[in-house]
Amino acid sequence: MEFISELHTHSRYAGACSEKLTLQNMDATARTKGIGIMGTADFSHPEWFKEIKKNMVPQGNGLFRLSGSNTGVNFILSNEVCTIYPKVKGGTASVFDRTGNVAKIHHGILVPDMETAEQISDSLAKFGNLSIDGRPQLNMSAAELVEIVHGINPRNFVFPAHSWTPWFGVFGSMGGFNSVEEAYGDQAKHIYALETGLSADPAMFWRLSKLDRYAIISSGDAHSLPKLGREATVFEFDEDKLSYDAVIGAMKNKQVKYTIEFYPEEGKYHYDGHRKCNVSLSPEESAKYNNICPVCRKKLTLGVLHRVNDLADREEGYKPKNAVPFVHAIPLNEIIAFVSGKGVYTQYVYATYSKVVERFGTEMNVLLNADIGSISEVDAKLAEAIKNIRKDMVSIKPGYDGVFGTVDVLSTKGSAKAASRYGQKTISGFE
Repeated sequence: MEFISELHTHSRYAGACSEKLTLQNMDATARTKGIGIMGTADFSHPEWFKEIKKNMVPQGNGLFRLSGSNTGVNFILSNEVCTIYPKVKGGTASVFDRTGNVAKIHHGILVPDMETAEQISDSLAKFGNLSIDGRPQLNMSAAELVEIVHGINPRNFVFPAHSWTPWFGVFGSMGGFNSVEEAYGDQAKHIYALETGLSADPAMFWRLSKLDRYAIISSGDAHSLPKLGREATVFEFDEDKLSYDAVIGAMKNKQVKYTIEFYPEEGKYHYDGHRKCNVSLSPEESAKYNNICPVCRKKLTLGVLHRVNDLADREEGYKPKNAVPFVHAIPLNEIIAFVSGKGVYTQYVYATYSKVVERFGTEMNVLLNADIGSISEVDAKLAEAIKNIRKDMVSIKPGYDGVFGTVDVLSTKGSAKAASRYGQKTISGFE
């Protein structure tokens, strides 16, 4: 049985996140979307953890269900934290500080029980104020984080979040590292999975041979309910074998079935650029300007594609043996908004979304599996758009420096490159 998982989420206690991110709303939204395994998010935040303890019922397998709910959604205790390793005395860069300033990395943490979560929070509270933000900033190195978390319980799982984003990705251009070993030191042995982030997909990871040994996972990193599951990791287990250890084991052993991905060009850090100067450049164009903004003459924010090109030892399009497949998807409400010309949060889009999901069961089923002819009976343009997305035949203006890219799901102009780039990934039922 397939289980779509969303392992990197946020609560309303995290910065810049919606007040509607409650456990009850997350549970209901996961059911509508077709997500079977949902991260609780932010277990280190004292007030949110009180809500988790009050509302979550352990299932005896390391997973939890919302009390009184019949959605069937399984929850896993999760958190995102930011480690900040400060500039060393004297201004000399260290292995944790390649830029001579500070090294900042976001990490996802998964744990199997409440007691372990509490122990982790008690330990991390020594390195930062956990009550300020659901995504706490901790004055410690990445290696220290893993050593503490893994030392509390070897069943705990840490992974680099959105691995390539410029400021907080482990490989990011603004102070990131060139390898997992460089970032995590002697604790790299406990890192088994890397999260793609919105501006990258597995095909970009495949260009680095040193990343072949890691499971590539994806999560939505959602700051609001509609964004839940915009990226996801899909596992396959017998229903009676689903457990926390099964999920962790699948990632440790690279037994992910497939991932669901944003178009990386749509991510807001794919290309290079300067948002304030309205400058967006490909890595090749940036090189012509020596990575300097042609408008303000300051350094460009170098995006994910640029960073991948810098570290890659394989050509674009390379596919490793036994690579886990992936598919691209766009949230259904955003597709409906585009094809109708209406705002994403208008009543029209909401009503159409509800009608389509009611007919086909879940949002994910609409996006990935439902018969195109049947979707056309509801909305012909919507069916055309979903067909184009499934075939990767869309036109995209890449995102840059915090600006999301834009996708024209009804235009196939300029999509030949995308088709050849991603045509290698075919999953039964997704053609």
